[in-house]
Amino acid sequence: MSYTWLKYHIVFSTKERRPFLTPELMPRLCEYLGGMIKTQGGHSIEINGPEDHIHIVASVSPTLALADCLRDLKPNSTNWIHETFPGLRDFAWQDGYSAFTVSPSVLSKVVQYVKNQQEHHKKVSFRDELAWLLKNHGIEFDEKYL
Repeated sequence: MSYTWLKYHIVFSTKERRPFLTPELMPRLCEYLGGMIKTQGGHSIEINGPEDHIHIVASVSPTLALADCLRDLKPNSTNWIHETFPGLRDFAWQDGYSAFTVSPSVLSKVVQYVKNQQEHHKKVSFRDELAWLLKNHGIEFDEKYL
């Protein structure tokens, strides 16, 4: 028997940070993404975001690499959006993603942070948020890719 604690905080944006994720789309998208994660053997804990990016707190199956999970999640959700919301034919996710492991001691804080994304982004831009997350996790990055 194998036992794992593989919780991640995953962040990725819409292409060109376009404001596609409307209040009408977001709940359905969160449900869809959660269903896909479950189908992959994981468990979504919280999914939310403002109109130009999304945060996912989830466990991922120990038999699936995180990159493989996202390789399926992003294009499949794009296709679902195109089919479900015909007016969003230009929708796409930006290449890449950021992912951070989440320890049991801070999981509830991270979940609360994701739940409050709309309020948070009234004060903080996505660029500033992502820079803070990367710095906070000790990840070196090039500003031009934010």
